[in-house]
Amino acid sequence: MFKVINKIEKGYDLNIVLCFEGQVNICEHISSTNKDLIEKLINKKEFTGKKGETLKVEFLEGTYLISMIFVGMGKDEEFNLDIYREVMFDVLSKEKGSVLISAENEKLLNYNVLGEISSNVNYNFDTFKEKKGETLEIELFIPGEEKDFSETILLGEATDIARDLVDQPANVINPITLAEKAVKLGKKYGFEVEILDEKEIEKLGMNLLLAVGRASITKPRLIVMRYLNGKDNNEKIGLVGKGLTYDTGGLCIKPADSMFEMKSDMAGAASVIGAMCAIAKGKVEKNVVAIVPACENAINENAYRPGDIIKSMNGKTVEIINTDAEGRLALADALTYAVRNEKVTEVVDLATLTGAILVALGTITTGVFSNNDEKYAMLEKSSKLYGEKVWRMPIFDEYSELLKSTVADVKHTGGRMGGSITAAKFLEGFVEGLPWIHMDIAGTAFNSGVKWFKKGATGVGVKALYSYVKNR
Repeated sequence: MFKVINKIEKGYDLNIVLCFEGQVNICEHISSTNKDLIEKLINKKEFTGKKGETLKVEFLEGTYLISMIFVGMGKDEEFNLDIYREVMFDVLSKEKGSVLISAENEKLLNYNVLGEISSNVNYNFDTFKEKKGETLEIELFIPGEEKDFSETILLGEATDIARDLVDQPANVINPITLAEKAVKLGKKYGFEVEILDEKEIEKLGMNLLLAVGRASITKPRLIVMRYLNGKDNNEKIGLVGKGLTYDTGGLCIKPADSMFEMKSDMAGAASVIGAMCAIAKGKVEKNVVAIVPACENAINENAYRPGDIIKSMNGKTVEIINTDAEGRLALADALTYAVRNEKVTEVVDLATLTGAILVALGTITTGVFSNNDEKYAMLEKSSKLYGEKVWRMPIFDEYSELLKSTVADVKHTGGRMGGSITAAKFLEGFVEGLPWIHMDIAGTAFNSGVKWFKKGATGVGVKALYSYVKNR
């Protein structure tokens, strides 16, 4: 729970005072006796306000016991919002009850970022726990006019939707139940949802998607979400999210240690669903269509095999090299559907696609590929607003040579070298020349190394996609 207030009308379990190094101020409303006490403690503990430095003091003010923590943000001239995120997440994660936050310097009263961090602190995946997580009540004191932070709350809510979908185990979220969730969310947040079953998918010629999902007892679904509020705007933005609700690796089975977190292989789908919730509830005046190819990569006697040749929806034949490179196959048909059937004018896809991007960028940064400089710049700007780090990866034509097949139009993998790049090049072949962005979130979707998230799903991309769609 997060609020911005301009009057203090109650007591709190904790008062947090933010300050820059060398700029420690004591509230003027505190009695002179307690000011002297606090000053002595500051001097004794040699508190100066360095980044992450804290000093807790307790004192009686009248009949009230006041608990107060001074929190340092480091040097004013070195301050940035990522420092703010990191320090505030660390401090708030250790507290319970109700908290009031204040500061003398206006730079430390960023209610949008603090609302974002409050959402991160309060997210608890406790669906299957008897003991539920506690909610920290956070209020930020900013004197003067009331602040509109409704968008911040909306984006936190939408991000939590994505987190919850990713954190749910695969025995709860499968292609069918994911589709059902999308339908319910569409009704709640105000966007249209159409679900295509395996027979309808087959009629469309989406053979790559069908191949990936055909060994599972739970058959594939194509989730199509539409929010058309662009009025006279001819743009139609396509969002495509990889929806592998579980990935065993197929016949090229994964090692046991690599399977545990494979419930997160639908994080791209979760992010576009969360983004659609925010876009629709926020009444963004744009036309957006989101596509999720939902399936499960399992194993039985009907599983697709290395060496198979499969005809895609756009007519290209694809030679299967490794059944554990399944996500790009499902995405390829979904991209074709978005381009040909929904007539989108550009497309952004998100996918936990390659281990290679983890080797390149670790768990801090999302690798981004694009055929359009302007669109990439817009996405980069949108991501930075929310502390989501992205890095543009090369996508030179020479990498296509690695996807050449002697028996089909294309191979779907190009070997270990440049693995995330050849995966992106494969997808580029299905956007038919439209402006396109591919976000490989394999490192950033779950258990991120970023210091302002708890263990588990991050909901990466939800806020960035919302901003990308809205602020264009």
